[in-house]
Amino acid sequence: MTDRTARRRGVHMPEPLLDRLTLGDLLRVASAPEFRRWEDQIHRTGGCSNPIHLTGWTLARDKTTGETLHHYSTEIEPGGRLRLACGKRRASRCPSCAWTYAGDTYHLIRAGLAGDDRRDVPATVRDHPRVFATLTAPSFGPVHNRPERGACRCGSRHSADAPELGTALDPETYDYAGSVLFNNHAGDLWMRFTTRLRREIAARAGLTQVELKESARLSYGKVAEFQKRGAIHFHTVMRIDGPDGPGTPPPSWATVDLLTDAIHAAARHNYTSVSAPAADEQPARTFRWGTQLDVRPVAAFGDGSDVTEQAVASYVAKYATKAAENTGTLDRRIGELSELDRHSVPDHARRLIAACHRVDPLYLERRLWAWAHMLGFRGHFSSKSRRYSTTLGELRQARADFRAAQERQSLGLEDRVPDTVLVLADWQYAGHGHSPGESVLAATIARGLQLNRETARAAMAELVDEGEW
Repeated sequence: MTDRTARRRGVHMPEPLLDRLTLGDLLRVASAPEFRRWEDQIHRTGGCSNPIHLTGWTLARDKTTGETLHHYSTEIEPGGRLRLACGKRRASRCPSCAWTYAGDTYHLIRAGLAGDDRRDVPATVRDHPRVFATLTAPSFGPVHNRPERGACRCGSRHSADAPELGTALDPETYDYAGSVLFNNHAGDLWMRFTTRLRREIAARAGLTQVELKESARLSYGKVAEFQKRGAIHFHTVMRIDGPDGPGTPPPSWATVDLLTDAIHAAARHNYTSVSAPAADEQPARTFRWGTQLDVRPVAAFGDGSDVTEQAVASYVAKYATKAAENTGTLDRRIGELSELDRHSVPDHARRLIAACHRVDPLYLERRLWAWAHMLGFRGHFSSKSRRYSTTLGELRQARADFRAAQERQSLGLEDRVPDTVLVLADWQYAGHGHSPGESVLAATIARGLQLNRETARAAMAELVDEGEW
């Protein structure tokens, strides 16, 4: 029965899962002779939703004999293109690449907590004083919430997924400009906090700043998270090492209690503040951390604590792939305010974005409008001190080296000494993304890979519980 016939007879037809254009393109891709090769490319990208397209060739020759050992050209690929993963961090842009990024962040954070000999972080780092701290934003006005006891100030008991959570009780008096300015200065506030923290540690150890550098080092890894109200806060793992980093034992005076006390003192100190001058109708503001400061010691796995190495690493990794999207804002830069209408941005996020637009001319050097999609925040979402553990670059290189070794083995080149092989290549950028039908197929591949990972993880957890792993 056609749609027209159904309407004439008064019969309700369900909405199609795919529009005709997408369905037609999907059938075109799936029926193409090179579909299996295209499918293999997308599998190799992990189901990337916005792959990079390259054209070109690579050639491997023996330096001594001139023998061609391997030759590859994208002319044999579907559409004459090689597709590579986009590598995006944000889950809203590419879930599969974000999953890889989260995995790298997990291993980076966990290596700094439990050690990893492959990354030159000894397991003895577990014996160093280490805590998991959360630094929050101050209040910019009352918002709808879910207190542990009683009801919200509005008198209601909101459900966990209530859309009004985090929104202002009185939008007319809420300090939207103050909120986005705090987000914008959060990176500066963090820098002053870490500077003050080192001074507080030195004072408690009875040392000068120079003496502290000679006997201990403060290491950390952190991630930013947006609260529902649109204010940024930081989760951080902090650790005291010896002077040369995780490979050297901390001094005897370094304890969890000392580190915890120093963090509280540094967060409260007057030095840990950032000021924004008065401009036009905007008053002068001094930004400090909020009163909700949480500092907990990190325990080893299996001691019954909730704040274990694995739990902390997983928590940090989860937020490493998120931005401000949970507040309802966009995940890309905004050209003009009218774009918000097309994307149905909720009122609270809209007011925060409008505040960025309104105060941007008053603080041009802060580039608030350029970062309006991030509600003013322009810092790195995840960062670490130099000697905390490994780096994301090293983890990516290890993965690339592993895949290169697999490729050499498949080509029969694993026995070749690398210095005896000359590699020539020429690559050109040829675009990115999928056609409508390809997007559907790539999403299906990504879901299949995710299901495989979840199944494997559940099976491994079961083996651990049974003591067989």
